[in-house]
Amino acid sequence: MENINLKIEGMHCDGCAKRLEKVLNNIEGVKTAKVIFEEKCARVEYTEEKVSVEELKEAIVDAGFEGIE
Repeated sequence: MENINLKIEGMHCDGCAKRLEKVLNNIEGVKTAKVIFEEKCARVEYTEEKVSVEELKEAIVDAGFEGIE
């Protein structure tokens, strides 16, 4: 298992954070994802063999946000 903290730009409220958290948690290979609106970040625990950091970032962008490592 790997852990990463990704900075997230474009969140405007707690609802945004909850929606993004749901998106990340539905990705195969993600064990847990916690999006913290106040810190503008996502803490993700994932399996490197199943999902890459680039795929996580793509999911963030597809959800309407900007992901910055």
